Amino acid sequence: MLEALTGTGLAASAGLNAYIPLLTMGALARYTELVDLPAGWSWLSNGWVLTILAVLLAVEVVADKVPVVDHVNDVVQTFVRPTAGGLAFGAGSSAETVTVSDPGAFFTTHQWVPIAAGVVIALFVHGVKAAARPVVNVSTAGAGAPVASTAEDLGSVTMSLLALLVPVLVLVGLALLGWATVQVVRRRRRRRRERAQLSGSGSRHLSV
Repeated sequence: MLEALTGTGLAASAGLNAYIPLLTMGALARYTELVDLPAGWSWLSNGWVLTILAVLLAVEVVADKVPVVDHVNDVVQTFVRPTAGGLAFGAGSSAETVTVSDPGAFFTTHQWVPIAAGVVIALFVHGVKAAARPVVNVSTAGAGAPVASTAEDLGSVTMSLLALLVPVLVLVGLALLGWATVQVVRRRRRRRRERAQLSGSGSRHLSV
Protein backbone atom coordinates (compact mmCIF):
# COMPACT_ATOMS: atom_id res chain seq x y z
CA MET A 1 0.00 0.00 0.00
CA LEU A 2 2.75 2.45 0.97
CA GLU A 3 4.71 1.54 -2.15
CA ALA A 4 1.65 2.30 -4.29
CA LEU A 5 1.21 5.66 -2.56
CA THR A 6 4.87 6.46 -3.09
CA GLY A 7 4.65 5.61 -6.78
CA THR A 8 1.40 7.56 -7.19
CA GLY A 9 2.81 10.64 -5.49
CA LEU A 10 5.96 10.59 -7.60
CA ALA A 11 4.00 10.11 -10.83
CA ALA A 12 1.68 13.00 -9.92
CA SER A 13 4.75 15.11 -9.19
CA ALA A 14 6.14 14.25 -12.62
CA GLY A 15 2.90 15.51 -14.16
CA LEU A 16 3.74 18.95 -12.80
CA ASN A 17 7.46 18.81 -13.52
CA ALA A 18 9.09 15.83 -15.21
CA TYR A 19 12.49 16.17 -13.61
CA ILE A 20 11.83 17.06 -9.97
CA PRO A 21 10.76 13.59 -8.71
CA LEU A 22 13.56 11.80 -10.57
CA LEU A 23 16.14 14.31 -9.34
CA THR A 24 14.76 14.15 -5.80
CA MET A 25 14.93 10.36 -5.70
CA GLY A 26 18.40 10.25 -7.19
CA ALA A 27 19.81 12.95 -4.93
CA LEU A 28 18.35 11.47 -1.75
CA ALA A 29 19.63 8.03 -2.71
CA ARG A 30 23.12 9.34 -3.50
CA TYR A 31 23.67 11.78 -0.65
CA THR A 32 21.47 10.46 2.17
CA GLU A 33 20.23 7.17 3.60
CA LEU A 34 16.58 8.19 3.33
CA VAL A 35 16.06 6.45 -0.01
CA ASP A 36 17.38 3.04 -1.00
CA LEU A 37 16.80 2.51 -4.71
CA PRO A 38 16.27 -1.04 -6.03
CA ALA A 39 19.20 -2.47 -7.99
CA GLY A 40 17.48 -1.91 -11.32
CA TRP A 41 17.03 1.79 -10.58
CA SER A 42 20.41 2.62 -9.07
CA TRP A 43 21.30 4.54 -12.24
CA LEU A 44 19.11 7.38 -10.96
CA SER A 45 21.74 8.20 -8.34
CA ASN A 46 24.58 8.31 -10.86
CA GLY A 47 26.40 11.65 -10.85
CA TRP A 48 26.05 12.18 -14.60
CA VAL A 49 22.36 11.36 -14.53
CA LEU A 50 21.80 13.85 -11.70
CA THR A 51 23.72 16.52 -13.61
CA ILE A 52 21.67 15.98 -16.77
CA LEU A 53 18.42 16.06 -14.79
CA ALA A 54 19.51 19.27 -13.05
CA VAL A 55 20.27 20.95 -16.40
CA LEU A 56 16.94 19.83 -17.90
CA LEU A 57 15.15 21.03 -14.78
CA ALA A 58 16.79 24.46 -15.03
CA VAL A 59 15.69 24.78 -18.67
CA GLU A 60 12.10 23.82 -17.89
CA VAL A 61 11.91 26.07 -14.82
CA VAL A 62 12.82 29.07 -16.98
CA ALA A 63 10.74 28.13 -20.04
CA ASP A 64 7.63 27.40 -18.00
CA LYS A 65 7.57 30.93 -16.57
CA VAL A 66 7.46 32.80 -19.89
CA PRO A 67 4.01 33.32 -21.48
CA VAL A 68 3.61 31.63 -24.90
CA VAL A 69 6.88 29.75 -24.33
CA ASP A 70 5.16 27.91 -21.49
CA HIS A 71 2.52 26.66 -23.93
CA VAL A 72 5.19 25.33 -26.31
CA ASN A 73 6.91 23.73 -23.32
CA ASP A 74 3.66 22.04 -22.27
CA VAL A 75 3.24 20.60 -25.77
CA VAL A 76 6.75 19.14 -25.67
CA GLN A 77 6.26 17.89 -22.11
CA THR A 78 3.14 15.98 -23.16
CA PHE A 79 5.54 13.18 -24.06
CA VAL A 80 8.22 13.79 -21.43
CA ARG A 81 6.13 14.06 -18.25
CA PRO A 82 4.18 10.81 -18.69
CA THR A 83 7.46 9.01 -19.44
CA ALA A 84 8.99 10.47 -16.30
CA GLY A 85 5.86 9.51 -14.40
CA GLY A 86 6.22 5.90 -15.50
CA LEU A 87 9.86 5.84 -14.44
CA ALA A 88 9.09 7.55 -11.13
CA PHE A 89 6.25 5.16 -10.28
CA GLY A 90 8.38 2.16 -11.22
CA ALA A 91 11.33 3.26 -9.09
CA GLY A 92 9.16 4.44 -6.21
CA SER A 93 7.22 1.19 -6.03
CA SER A 94 10.43 -0.87 -6.31
CA ALA A 95 9.49 -2.35 -9.68
CA GLU A 96 12.40 -4.09 -11.39
CA THR A 97 11.43 -3.09 -14.92
CA VAL A 98 14.30 -1.13 -16.41
CA THR A 99 16.82 -3.96 -16.40
CA VAL A 100 14.47 -6.85 -16.99
CA SER A 101 16.62 -9.70 -18.31
CA ASP A 102 13.84 -11.36 -20.27
CA PRO A 103 11.97 -8.83 -22.46
CA GLY A 104 9.26 -11.39 -23.16
CA ALA A 105 8.51 -11.58 -19.45
CA PHE A 106 7.89 -7.83 -19.24
CA PHE A 107 4.21 -8.27 -20.10
CA THR A 108 3.55 -11.84 -18.98
CA THR A 109 4.72 -11.08 -15.43
CA HIS A 110 2.85 -7.76 -15.29
CA GLN A 111 6.06 -5.79 -14.78
CA TRP A 112 4.57 -3.18 -17.10
CA VAL A 113 1.74 -2.32 -14.69
CA PRO A 114 3.66 0.17 -12.50
CA ILE A 115 5.05 1.91 -15.59
CA ALA A 116 1.61 2.16 -17.19
CA ALA A 117 0.05 3.43 -13.96
CA GLY A 118 2.71 6.13 -13.66
CA VAL A 119 2.21 7.19 -17.28
CA VAL A 120 -1.56 7.54 -16.84
CA ILE A 121 -1.29 9.47 -13.56
CA ALA A 122 1.36 11.85 -14.88
CA LEU A 123 -0.55 12.38 -18.13
CA PHE A 124 -3.72 13.27 -16.22
CA VAL A 125 -1.94 15.78 -13.97
CA HIS A 126 -0.11 17.24 -16.96
CA GLY A 127 -3.44 17.63 -18.75
CA VAL A 128 -4.87 19.61 -15.84
CA LYS A 129 -1.76 21.80 -15.70
CA ALA A 130 -1.76 22.42 -19.46
CA ALA A 131 -5.47 23.28 -19.41
CA ALA A 132 -5.12 25.66 -16.49
CA ARG A 133 -2.19 27.68 -17.84
CA PRO A 134 -4.04 29.40 -20.75
CA VAL A 135 -6.77 30.44 -18.31
CA VAL A 136 -4.17 31.97 -16.00
CA ASN A 137 -2.34 33.70 -18.85
CA VAL A 138 -5.47 35.22 -20.36
CA SER A 139 -6.98 36.35 -17.05
CA THR A 140 -3.72 37.99 -15.90
CA ALA A 141 -2.36 39.15 -19.28
CA GLY A 142 0.57 36.78 -18.82
CA ALA A 143 1.63 38.15 -15.44
CA GLY A 144 0.35 35.06 -13.63
CA ALA A 145 2.52 32.60 -15.58
CA PRO A 146 5.62 32.81 -13.35
CA VAL A 147 3.48 32.72 -10.21
CA ALA A 148 1.54 29.66 -11.36
CA SER A 149 4.73 27.95 -12.54
CA THR A 150 6.48 28.57 -9.23
CA ALA A 151 3.49 27.17 -7.35
CA GLU A 152 3.53 24.07 -9.58
CA ASP A 153 7.26 23.57 -9.00
CA LEU A 154 6.82 23.88 -5.24
CA GLY A 155 3.89 21.46 -5.43
CA SER A 156 6.04 18.99 -7.35
CA VAL A 157 8.85 19.22 -4.79
CA THR A 158 6.41 18.84 -1.90
CA MET A 159 4.64 15.87 -3.48
CA SER A 160 7.96 14.16 -4.22
CA LEU A 161 9.21 14.56 -0.66
CA LEU A 162 5.90 13.41 0.83
CA ALA A 163 5.83 10.38 -1.49
CA LEU A 164 9.33 9.35 -0.47
CA LEU A 165 9.31 10.25 3.23
CA VAL A 166 5.66 10.25 4.39
CA PRO A 167 3.65 8.34 1.74
CA VAL A 168 0.40 8.48 3.70
CA LEU A 169 0.27 12.26 3.23
CA VAL A 170 0.21 11.73 -0.53
CA LEU A 171 -3.53 11.32 -0.08
CA VAL A 172 -3.72 14.96 1.02
CA GLY A 173 -1.78 16.04 -2.05
CA LEU A 174 -4.06 14.01 -4.31
CA ALA A 175 -7.10 15.62 -2.69
CA LEU A 176 -5.66 19.06 -3.45
CA LEU A 177 -5.01 18.03 -7.04
CA GLY A 178 -8.60 16.84 -7.30
CA TRP A 179 -9.82 20.21 -6.01
CA ALA A 180 -7.57 22.01 -8.51
CA THR A 181 -8.98 19.88 -11.32
CA VAL A 182 -12.54 20.86 -10.43
CA GLN A 183 -11.55 24.54 -10.35
CA VAL A 184 -9.90 24.32 -13.77
CA VAL A 185 -12.98 22.66 -15.30
CA ARG A 186 -15.25 25.32 -13.82
CA ARG A 187 -13.11 28.18 -15.08
CA ARG A 188 -12.88 26.75 -18.58
CA ARG A 189 -16.66 26.31 -18.70
CA ARG A 190 -17.09 29.90 -17.49
CA ARG A 191 -14.77 31.15 -20.24
CA ARG A 192 -16.73 29.23 -22.87
CA ARG A 193 -20.00 30.74 -21.65
CA GLU A 194 -18.48 34.23 -21.72
CA ARG A 195 -17.19 33.69 -25.24
CA ALA A 196 -20.58 32.39 -26.37
CA GLN A 197 -22.29 35.43 -24.87
CA LEU A 198 -19.84 37.83 -26.52
CA SER A 199 -20.25 36.04 -29.85
CA GLY A 200 -24.04 36.19 -29.58
CA SER A 201 -23.93 39.85 -28.65
CA GLY A 202 -21.68 40.64 -31.62
CA SER A 203 -23.96 38.80 -34.00
CA ARG A 204 -26.99 40.76 -32.80
CA HIS A 205 -25.16 44.06 -33.27
CA LEU A 206 -24.18 43.12 -36.83
CA SER A 207 -27.71 42.09 -37.72
CA VAL A 208 -29.10 45.43 -36.52
